[in-house]
Amino acid sequence: MTTRLKEVDAVMVGMGWTGSIMARELTKAGLTVVGLERGEDLTPRENFALPAVRDELRYSYRLDLIQDPALETVTFRHRPSESALPMRRFGSFLPGNSVGGAANHWGGQHWRYLPSDHLTRSHIVERYSAKSIPDDMTIQDWAMTYDELEPYYDKFDKLCGVSGKAGNLRGQKIEGGNVFEGPRSNEYPTPPLIMGESGLMFAKVAKELGYHPFPQPASNASRAYTNSEGLTLGGCQYCGFCERNGCEANAKAGPHVCVLPVLRADPKFTLRARAWVSRLSYDKAAKKVTGVVFTDTRTGEEYEQPAGLVVLSAYVFGNISLLLNSGIGEPYDPVTQKGVVGRNYCYQLSRLGVTLFFEDKVFNPFMGSPGTQVVMDDFDGDNFDHSGLGFLGGCKIQLGHADGRPISYRPVPPGTPRWGTAWKKATAKWYQHAARITLSGSNYANRYNYIDLDPTYKDQLGRPLLRMTYNFVENDYKVGDYCMEIALKIARAMNPTMMGPPGLRRGDYNTVPYQSTHNTGGTIMGHDPKTSVVNRYLQAWDADNLFIMGASTFPQQPAYNPTGPVGALAYWSADAIVTKYLKSPGPLVHA
Repeated sequence: MTTRLKEVDAVMVGMGWTGSIMARELTKAGLTVVGLERGEDLTPRENFALPAVRDELRYSYRLDLIQDPALETVTFRHRPSESALPMRRFGSFLPGNSVGGAANHWGGQHWRYLPSDHLTRSHIVERYSAKSIPDDMTIQDWAMTYDELEPYYDKFDKLCGVSGKAGNLRGQKIEGGNVFEGPRSNEYPTPPLIMGESGLMFAKVAKELGYHPFPQPASNASRAYTNSEGLTLGGCQYCGFCERNGCEANAKAGPHVCVLPVLRADPKFTLRARAWVSRLSYDKAAKKVTGVVFTDTRTGEEYEQPAGLVVLSAYVFGNISLLLNSGIGEPYDPVTQKGVVGRNYCYQLSRLGVTLFFEDKVFNPFMGSPGTQVVMDDFDGDNFDHSGLGFLGGCKIQLGHADGRPISYRPVPPGTPRWGTAWKKATAKWYQHAARITLSGSNYANRYNYIDLDPTYKDQLGRPLLRMTYNFVENDYKVGDYCMEIALKIARAMNPTMMGPPGLRRGDYNTVPYQSTHNTGGTIMGHDPKTSVVNRYLQAWDADNLFIMGASTFPQQPAYNPTGPVGALAYWSADAIVTKYLKSPGPLVHA
């Protein structure tokens, strides 16, 4: 029997970045809000404190902060003609599973997408013609421009205390920052993190070659910072335990540090952890969602939470699953290319790079964070001329020691045995004498990369699992090959004693080794309900009181990490709800 709870003004499904931001903005507007989170409730005081937080085995390998695939996972196949099988262990990507979401274990790399990323298709058509876009590449423009979203990028920067150096401040290009970025209305809230020796070497050589290196912008505050909610972040300690781990210094931005303390104290907000939402209550005729149904994972009891406004603020897969399992929107069909839910699933081109070994240089790889890298953007997006290259998109290229944790960081030269005495000697010799140039590339949508419901496998609630059909395509390989040549050019100019083999993208996508947690698409934004799930305010076309947050709304994936745009879009949508929707409930955009 389902217990019906008291109706509230709004309910959040997922309490990571977007659920926390949206709940905070709606309670400020006077709404009563319930936040539902499938996982447990965590707090920095109890869960991210020394000495327990620095446990590489627990967090990096046993994945303590990661979703349990025994409860819910996805099935995977490379092609529509194949049968899919469940992922029994997450490897390639690592969804979060507790209050705070994936922000609990992210590395903190904090980006704004390029202006051309917001207008991907129209920009390419204008510069190169429509014929340059492959027939099976289903890229689309975002539903808002960079300039429209910039104030919300700025708002999220100030919430997180982002460290960095502006390269385009109100249209003025500034050496030392990213000169390719869109105009910023303000400098970064805190200065860049301290760069290590390897990053400084990379920057010197890249600049000598005519490129434009700059410090990685990061949500690891370089010094103590009080954010826009009046909450104080600590300064980064360069401990090397960022990604897959919580932060003992509260220097890494996340909902627990940046939003939740004030939200928890608000009497208009209620947090329910261990609440696994199984479906939305949908009135198709009225184009309304009347609430959500969830199961208490401790007791197995089912509840219905009625609400006037429903916000899907889960991870990419959670948002898609709830739409498909609630019958909202037409599922995508790659053959006819009709339908929208599950369309334009994208990932990221990663695990590319080359390791350099220097007998005459000494690095301290253990002290660092993902923000202590130096990056160059000269070959990202459309920052370079693609005429005649035969591909679209590009890579950011970087070097710097983010961590040197004892289990995972063991660089050894080519030919070293994988175990035994010789391997031990090599790891000891080269631990402080190696550095790796890495690349992260764009992944543009393809008609045959999509997500739907699996016909065979079910989750613990008895619902069909999501089925991922995904593979890299020729455009991805060409992007990697081209940008790797640039990386090798820089590597040789750094004059290492020796280099490892270049890590190039070849063959089918492998779900086993970690690559990135940058899954995007499936509930994409747009101007046309025939090719998108949500409008420019992230309001669902099929239910005007349903709003969908996060990277599932991205039409394709640029080379950058998605967190910056995710936060900006949450503020953008919240502003539209408060200033437009609440005054006149209904569609904010008419098809």
